[in-house]
This record gives sequence, C-alpha cells and structure tokens, in this order.
Amino acid sequence: MTATDSMTDRLAVLREKQAAAHASGGPEGLRRHRESGRLPVRERIDLLLDPGSWFEIGALALPELRREKPIPGDAVVTGFGLLDGRRVGVIGIDASVVAGTTAPISMRKQGRLIEHAQRHGFPLVLLCDADGGRMPDVSGWRFSGLPLDFTTFLKPPPGAPVVPRVAAVLGPSYGDSALHASTAHYVVMLRSASIALSGPSVVEPAIGEKVTDDELGGPAAATEAGNAHLVVESEADAMDAIAAFLSYLPQNSARPAPMAPPLPPARDPSELDAVVPLGTRAGYDMRDVFACLADEASILPWADGWGASLLCALVRIEGRPVGLVGNQPIVRAGALDPAALAKERSFVDLCDTFGLPLVFLHDVPGLMIGTQAERGGILQGYEALVSRIAEARVPKVGVVLRKAYGGGHFAMGGRPTRPDFLYAWPSAELGFMAPETGIRTIHRRRLEKVLAEEGPAVHAALVEELTAEWISEAEPWEAAAHLSLDDVIEPSATRHVIATSIDIALGGRE
Repeated sequence: MTATDSMTDRLAVLREKQAAAHASGGPEGLRRHRESGRLPVRERIDLLLDPGSWFEIGALALPELRREKPIPGDAVVTGFGLLDGRRVGVIGIDASVVAGTTAPISMRKQGRLIEHAQRHGFPLVLLCDADGGRMPDVSGWRFSGLPLDFTTFLKPPPGAPVVPRVAAVLGPSYGDSALHASTAHYVVMLRSASIALSGPSVVEPAIGEKVTDDELGGPAAATEAGNAHLVVESEADAMDAIAAFLSYLPQNSARPAPMAPPLPPARDPSELDAVVPLGTRAGYDMRDVFACLADEASILPWADGWGASLLCALVRIEGRPVGLVGNQPIVRAGALDPAALAKERSFVDLCDTFGLPLVFLHDVPGLMIGTQAERGGILQGYEALVSRIAEARVPKVGVVLRKAYGGGHFAMGGRPTRPDFLYAWPSAELGFMAPETGIRTIHRRRLEKVLAEEGPAVHAALVEELTAEWISEAEPWEAAAHLSLDDVIEPSATRHVIATSIDIALGGRE
C-alpha cells in the first residue's frame, strides 16, 4: 500500500483477505470434504451456535512455512458464540484444507482461544477432524519449539476455576485433535468417525500393523477405551448432544449449576415396587430405575459403552442437575471390573468439579476377581475410586436396592466414603460377601465333612440353613437399628427421599 491509498482501498484489501480466509479448502477441497459425508467447519459452527452470535478471531492466520497453495486460517477456525444464550468458545478444525493438520500458527491460535475460555470462565467446544501434525511444519527442531503451553492447553492453572470442555469427533481425528478430545469432560463422536493417537498411515510404517480407521479408533474401539462417551448418527445429533451436556453444567466450576423447571419422571415412581425383582440373581435393566427417578426427558447417558456393568448419567431431579450412578445387573450381574471403576471415578470427578450432587444406586455383588481383573489393575482402580468418592464435597446420597457386597458397596459410596445420607429398600442385603460365596468360604471344612460323612441330602439342608442365617444377618433391619443406614424406605418414595436429602445436604451452599 502507498500513502495515497484511501480507507476504501484498505477495506477492499481487508475484505479480500477475509474472503480468502473463509474459502477454506476452496471449491475442490470443499467438494471432496462434502463427498466424504462431512460438513465444512463453518457450517458446523452455524449448526452449533445460536443464530447471529458467532464472533471469530484469528481468521487471517497463515502458516509460518508459506506454500504455493494457500492454507486459510492455518486450517483452524476459532471464536466465540452463544449456545442456548450462554457464552462458549469454539475451536473448529478445518479438514477441507491440508486435512486439518496442525502447525505452529494453528496451535498458537488454538492456545489463544483456550486461554480466553479459561481466563474469562466459559465452556470450550472442540470440533475435532484432523490428520495429525503437518510436515515439514512440525518436523525436526520445530517440533520441540511448538507453542504448546500445557498449563493452558491441557488444564487450567492451579487454583483457577475449571471450565467445561466438550469435544465432537466428526471425522478422522489424530494427533492434536485426539489430544483435544482427551482433555474433554464429554466426547461425542459420529459413527463414521475415528480417534486415536496416530492414524493408520503412521501406524503401519512405525510398527508394521496394517489397520483401518475403524479398527484403530472407530466407535467400538473408542467407547471401549473410554475415549468417547456417546456415539451418534449425524453432525446435527452431535451438536444437540453438546448442547445437552453443557445444559447440566455451570459456566465454570466457581458457578452454581443451572436449574430447570421441575418435571415429573417418565415412569411413575410407584412402578419401582415391580421394576426391581426380588432375588439377587434375577436380572433387570437399571435404566428402568433411572426413568422412575429422573425428570422426564432429562437422562443423558455418560459412557454406556465403557465399563458397561455400571451406568452413569446426567439427569435432573426436581429440576436440579444430578449425577446418577447405578450398577447394571444385566451385565455381569453388576460386578465392578477395572473399566467400570475407572469410568465411575471419572464421572465422580466430573460431578464434584462442577458441583453436581451424586446419587448412588447400589445393586452390586462385589468387585470382579481373578487373573484378568488383577492384571487390569483392580486394586489400584478400587483404591483410587473410593478415595475420590470420599474426597468429593458435593452432596452424596446412596440407596441400596437389592445387594451391596464387599468392596463393591464401598465403591458405590458406602458408609466409609462419608455419604450425606444412605438408605436401603426392604429388599436390600449388605455384607462382606454374597451368601453363596460366604458360606462356602467360611464353612468349607464343615460342609466338606458333612458331605463326606452324611451325604448330599444332609449337605444340601445345611447349606440352606446357613444361607438363611447369612441372609437374615444381611437384611437391612440390623443396619438401620445400628444407624449404619439412615432409614429403610419404600421403593416408591425413592425419588422424594433423594430430592429432599439433596436439598438438606446443600443447606445454604447455593
């Protein structure tokens, strides 16, 4: 430009540069992107945010290593907008240009947005769709010099409020995109997407393993590993899931969670008398219990595909956001394995961080035992979970529906973890072991002797007698008499008891 240029001339240059930045991968790059079944990044942002609320920063960013082919915005779009009227920050990878790969400028641009979200205390939404690092931009000495500040990129500075992070995996997401998702409190992914540390193009030359995107990090692999909490069919579903998740959480951990108008549950709480069958071996779906307790249309499952013997969900009870945890009897009878323990610990941490009361529904035969569980780290997982529950400062309410045995009881917020209130149904059984295992462990020699000397009939009668004695001691009446339980309640009263207990436990904290 020269001194004779007018503001009109300079505005024309600005608009030209803005148009180039908004061109993404150009007609050909956008065509290929759409043909893969994916939306362009700015259409994704429009789908996510309230209309007219988008406020972009960093649009004119360009890579340090210039190329003949332009890389608008250095393959990432960053800015702010309103989601259901609340401020959020958005990082959207633009995979229509150079496959959304990461370079120093794009990383600095993302870091700036993260810094804004954390400094000013609003949620961060990550739209992931990238093929890892860009060569040669991150090769050699440049990799060590990447502008990656782990005090902001991965977590807030010590003592600063935590902001909710939610990620949508909308395509092949490797390297930087996978790192983003690993920091998120909630990850939703498309059924056609994948997520892993490195993609197949790196895995095969590095270790000789030939693998597809789906085999490496598709929905089945991602949910089993705990890398994704929900799988959806469309990008519109993904944006709805993001909005739903954030609706339960405050803007940051220093704020109270948002209340909603109370609604009746989808199923009448009186159905609980029939939903849960008597007899600890009979199966039922814990989701039916959730439906009798939570406000209608308020149940958001959290990681159903990971540690499936335990269910976690964000729900509302009388309009209040609550974290609901329950054993799933139709999966390994609800026994807790290492994956279920890790899942529960992560969920407890989420709820405690953002001030959501925790409700534990006990129907647990215990912890998984055996070589597979031990090699999977059951001991360390159990210790870490129980400690985290005990440390949680949010209201904690437990209800024993049928059984709560051994370490499984403590892992579901039993008395040693200091719940505010602990209740049981009349059908509950509590103890160190299930009756079948307990009598055969404690009375093994006596039973062996009776079987050998007096025959199977006498042996069976003794087993029945010892089992009856064991169950009698495990029933909730003695526990209530000694105040190990706060009360024994009718199943149909459970929703009311939980809601009232939470109100009492909150006191004046809100």
